[in-house]
Amino acid sequence: MDLDQTFIQAPEHRADSNFIPNQPEEIPVIDLSRLNDPEDIQNVISEIGDACETWGFFQVINHGVPCDARKRVEETVKIFFDLPMEEKIKVKRDEVNPAGYHDGEHTKNVRDWKEVFDIYFKDPMVMPSSTDPEDEGLRVVYNKWPQFPSDFREACQEYAGHAEKLAFRLLELISLSLGLPKERFHDYFKEQMSFFRINRYPPCPRPDLALGVGHHKDADVISLLAQDEVGGLQISRRSDGVWFPIRPVPNALVINIGNCMEVWTNDKYWSAEHRVVVNSTRERYSIPFFLLPSHDVEVKPLEELLSPENPPRYKGYKYGKFYVSRNRSDFKKLEIQNIQIDDFKVVT
Repeated sequence: MDLDQTFIQAPEHRADSNFIPNQPEEIPVIDLSRLNDPEDIQNVISEIGDACETWGFFQVINHGVPCDARKRVEETVKIFFDLPMEEKIKVKRDEVNPAGYHDGEHTKNVRDWKEVFDIYFKDPMVMPSSTDPEDEGLRVVYNKWPQFPSDFREACQEYAGHAEKLAFRLLELISLSLGLPKERFHDYFKEQMSFFRINRYPPCPRPDLALGVGHHKDADVISLLAQDEVGGLQISRRSDGVWFPIRPVPNALVINIGNCMEVWTNDKYWSAEHRVVVNSTRERYSIPFFLLPSHDVEVKPLEELLSPENPPRYKGYKYGKFYVSRNRSDFKKLEIQNIQIDDFKVVT
């Protein structure tokens, strides 16, 4: 079977490029139940800090997100994705409202081999109405919910509530790992733009040419990913850029650092590039929860982490404007690269 040209990755970005399949190294798996032992708390905080600096990724177990809640989402969304296309497009997202179903997402201007469903944590959610820095207009967006399966909304909202709670717990641990008060970041989330997504990656006839998601960095603060046992997530190693797989660990969640945290820590913590490979026989599901700040937050290096030896490496940017620019480019192939965090790097 021939593959539609829009899915074909450039040779240097395909699944077998610069990849070590039998990577002996693993990102850390951190047991959060150790936080119940007062003598072990500091070790857990240090391990999280080391993982954020070395890899930008780690996995957590005994994290408090109930397996039942996750399982219910997986079962419910599978029913939805198996519906005929005419049903799914009744809740299709558009350029004005990015919530809902979508099957034409582009990463780095190449189409991803997947279907997605996006749900905002706050419903309704407020975001800038345009990418123009001078335009202060806002718009309100509402989630789109399918009529069938009937418990889709309830299952998703229950899971999102647990994921958000864990996201803030991890945010506090990351703050402590930087030597900051645990509530240091809380004020940035008063009108949070957080959302979670369900990804379905169907079997692909040419997994050597296409990717489920092309190489990218997350534009958020931290991401929490539930992945099934099929696997497919790969990350790029900070030390040399070599790609290696993230092994699925039963009931674990994969945590990664997004651009905001990279900027706040002035590059101490690392937002790693990652991608998803597909296969020719099995479908794969994953559920990421993206913790995003309020639209009006100016993201810039934290003063208390700067010094004459460590001057700011980024100019500040308004989070909502950055998000809207990125979001608009997800819908179609553009002739230019979409906005990236490196666009705000201070030239030295």
